[in-house]
Amino acid sequence: MAKYAMVLDYKNCINCKACEVACKEENGVLLGEHYHRIWVGVNPIKGVYPDLSIASNAFYPSQCQHCENAPCQDVCPTQATHYDENGVVQVDESKCILCSYCMVACPYDARYVDERSMTIDKCSFCSDTRLARGLTSTACQATCPTKVRVFGDISDPTSEISMILKTREYFTLKASLGTEPKLFYLK
Repeated sequence: MAKYAMVLDYKNCINCKACEVACKEENGVLLGEHYHRIWVGVNPIKGVYPDLSIASNAFYPSQCQHCENAPCQDVCPTQATHYDENGVVQVDESKCILCSYCMVACPYDARYVDERSMTIDKCSFCSDTRLARGLTSTACQATCPTKVRVFGDISDPTSEISMILKTREYFTLKASLGTEPKLFYLK
């Protein structure tokens, strides 16, 4: 059984938004819908003109962290939020009742109301689209011109993602919460 995850070499992000556009196109999300599925955040500019500065890691791509211990899944009263056979946190639209418990429980602000399906949605690691068609990359990874994202099976020790995690230092967001995210940010 595969166990999918993603590595983000976020310092390579140039905020071109190609990942956001590809994700929205793949999943039928309207362009301009900010913080839907995936997004690129921008660290604020600091200082007072003319002495301004911005961090070298000005941009930080983010999305659902696909937690091993997902708080959104724990609170879902209908089991609409669940793990699929690959350990990916998914949403069953037919079971979602828009209670928004998952939105409140998610410490990463990765859940949103999809006005089309009237569900609380999130990134699916393209498992219901690209992976279901036999592709081995997500839309956001496939389109990134600076190769910020690497997606793959971390249960396969020979996969590219496993090799990167063995050889590079990384961190996860809000590790102290014990959610065990499957998005790894390279140092």
